[in-house]
Amino acid sequence: MSRQNDNVCEAALYAPLKAFLEGQGYEVKGEVRGCDLVARRGEEPLVIVELKLRFNLALVLQGIDRLALTQRVYLAVPRARRGAFAADPPAVRRLCRRLGLGLIVVGLAEGGVEILEEPVPYRPRQAKSRALRLIDEFSRRVGDANTGGVVGVPVVTAYRQDALRCARALGVYGPMQTGALRAVSGVPRAASIVQRNVYGWFARLERGVYGLSGEGSRAVSRSAEALPV
Repeated sequence: MSRQNDNVCEAALYAPLKAFLEGQGYEVKGEVRGCDLVARRGEEPLVIVELKLRFNLALVLQGIDRLALTQRVYLAVPRARRGAFAADPPAVRRLCRRLGLGLIVVGLAEGGVEILEEPVPYRPRQAKSRALRLIDEFSRRVGDANTGGVVGVPVVTAYRQDALRCARALGVYGPMQTGALRAVSGVPRAASIVQRNVYGWFARLERGVYGLSGEGSRAVSRSAEALPV
């Protein structure tokens, strides 16, 4: 679609939005110092609406720039249709909430206007349990065995490091009971780790006694850098 046609479609949003806002007592004017639509009602803060044919990054950046002028900034797009990027998936609405931008959809055929999100300051709810798990994982890891941003490579977690400690202890001292393994490896959860055997590194030799599997021996050799002394 040409840029000219895009402008035609964006302009088609203006009349329904103008009528909608005027119905709420606003005075509305278009193309005021680069803003697609500006509305004012008495002494209330200005309302700015930026219009786009599709919800995209350019529209979001435009909205963020307008927040320097007023906190009442809306992004307006046509109601979702075939081939267009829908403006009402949860992720899009969540993005607008986090940025403090309002979100409006306009029905080009029927002319209906629907406000999906109001431009209110974002106040995130603290996910305390997730934050505690993040702190725990960070604190329990030894060193920095992972490179941020790399994909397709197994992440060396604190659990994996604990399992490697257990494997290394068994490789050095041979099979032993879980209580002894806990003391030698310094891993409080040693019994659970060898019993669950998530990575297939351990072999149960008899009740309460564990040794290394062949894969465990190879893992210790491969992962020395992941387990600082």
